[in-house]
Amino acid sequence: MKMDKIEIKKITLSDINELRSIGRQTFFETFSTGNTEENMTKYLDEGFSIEKLTAELTDKNAKFYFATLDDTVIGYLKLNFGQSQTELQDDKALEIERIYVLTEFHGKKVGQLLYDQAIQIARQKNADYVWLGVWEENPRAINFYKKNGFVEFEKHIFKLGNDEQTDIMMKLKLNN
Repeated sequence: MKMDKIEIKKITLSDINELRSIGRQTFFETFSTGNTEENMTKYLDEGFSIEKLTAELTDKNAKFYFATLDDTVIGYLKLNFGQSQTELQDDKALEIERIYVLTEFHGKKVGQLLYDQAIQIARQKNADYVWLGVWEENPRAINFYKKNGFVEFEKHIFKLGNDEQTDIMMKLKLNN
């Protein structure tokens, strides 16, 4: 499989159904083994509702990008700025809220391409740092961010249904 055909493209409101589909599928693939079916269903229904995605896609402080291979969506990225950040609403920061890639494309540098896009935008916006939260039981993601220079600075609780989970907060200082 030739991976040099992967393209990164900005997601608009007209892509909402594709975003909902890739969002649900990648979230399920990533977290279903560690969570109850009930909590997963509730989160997928609420977190990826058309209403919620419409609000996110029309938010001027959020940006979404698809990774596509031969016009098929295989992953996506969500970035937040300013007041749209889930925490630390710092104007000099950018939050990577989501980088998700379909399981069958793991290890093929798709996540790295989406990540590189995020860093490029952070630099364009003159952000001082980039930050994110990653589930403590997702060592693959934690290692990916450490490899890219991120350091842990805090923890916080993420509720998935009735389950309280710990997210590790990580940040990367940019030397503009």
